[in-house]
Amino acid sequence: MKIDDIKIQSIHIPFKVSFKHSSAIRTQTETLVALVRTIDDIEGYGEGCPRGYVTGETVESCIKFLASYKKEIRCIHSMGSLKTFVDQYQLIINDNPAAWCAIETALLDALGQYESQSIEGLAGLPEITDRLFFYTAVLGVSNTQQFQAQLLQYIQFGFEDFKLKISGDIETDTTNVQAVLKACPEARIRLDGNNIWSNATEAQIYLNTLPSVFWAVEEPIAKGDYQGLLDIAKNCQCQIILDESFLRIEQFDYIKNNEHVWILNIRLSKMGGLLRSLDIANLCQQHKVPFIVGAQVGETSILTRLALAVVNTYPDDVLGQEGAFGTYLLERDIAVPSLVFSNKGQLKFVSNSEANCNYGLGLKINV
Repeated sequence: MKIDDIKIQSIHIPFKVSFKHSSAIRTQTETLVALVRTIDDIEGYGEGCPRGYVTGETVESCIKFLASYKKEIRCIHSMGSLKTFVDQYQLIINDNPAAWCAIETALLDALGQYESQSIEGLAGLPEITDRLFFYTAVLGVSNTQQFQAQLLQYIQFGFEDFKLKISGDIETDTTNVQAVLKACPEARIRLDGNNIWSNATEAQIYLNTLPSVFWAVEEPIAKGDYQGLLDIAKNCQCQIILDESFLRIEQFDYIKNNEHVWILNIRLSKMGGLLRSLDIANLCQQHKVPFIVGAQVGETSILTRLALAVVNTYPDDVLGQEGAFGTYLLERDIAVPSLVFSNKGQLKFVSNSEANCNYGLGLKINV
C-alpha cells in the first residue's frame, strides 16, 4: 500500500443531553478524525479523543504531532512497517496517544481494505463472528430530574450493570445509588470518582458512608497515588479501577505485586491505539489482572468498532465494556452503521456489506 496523503481534523457534534463528571461538563464531541488516502483512492478513517486532564493532549497538539511525523508515517505500507513504527516511536506516542490512535486506526482501516481483510484478520486476531457484546450503563453527575430520566431509559433497556459518576455530595450520591437499587435490585454497581478527593483518608470516609453495594471504585484520588489507592481498597473492601493512573504499559510495574486489587480501564484512545491496547490486554491476561474496555464520552462508532477487536480477543478477561452510545447521545454519527447497544445493553456487530465496506473497520464514514 502506498499513502498519498494523511489528514487530521477536529469534528464537533452536539450531544442530545449534556454529560457531567467531576473533571468536565460536555455538551458536544471533542474528537479528532484522521483520514489516510492511498494512491489507489482507498480511504481509511480513524478517531482519537484528546483529553487534557487525562493525557495532556489538545486538538492543537494532535495536529502538531501529525505535522511533525507525517513524512515518517507516509512510509508505512504494511502491517509489519506499522508495528515497526509503533516500536520505534514508543516514547513519542506516549505523549500523543489520542493523536496516534486516530492515525493508526485510519492506517488499519486503509490496510484492511487494501488487503481485503478485516482489522482482526490484518492483526492476526480472532474474527468477530456471530457474537454479542454487552455494555455498561453509565450515569453522569446531573440534576435529579435528568438522572432519573437517564436511569429510566437504562431500566427500559434492561441494563443490570451500572457505572455511577460520583459528585462528592453525600446526599446526592446516596440518593443516586438508592435510586438505581430501587429501579434494579439486582444491579451490579461500580463508582467513578474522576480523581475527586485529595487523599485516601478523605475518600475512605466518604465511600464508607455510601451504601456498601459497589464492588469497585475508579480513580477516587489523584492519579498515580498507588499506595493511597491500595489503602482505599483495603479499608473499603473493594477493587480499584485504574484509568488516568494507567496510560502506558510501563506503568504495569506499579501494580504487578498486588494484582488482586487492580482492574485496568483500557480506553483505546488514551492507550495510543489498537496495537498498544492489545499489548496491555495480553499482559493483563498473563498476570491475571482483569480489565474494562472503556470509552470516551462523545466518541463515534469508529472507536466503538475498534474496541470490539480487544473484547473479542480477550472475552474471559473483560469485566465490563463501555460505549456504543452512538446516536443515543450524538445528534448524528459519522459512521454507517451507527453502533449502538440494544436490549440488555447488547450489541451485535455486522459490517456494512451493502456499502461494500466488509474490510478494514467495516464502516462507511461520512465526515
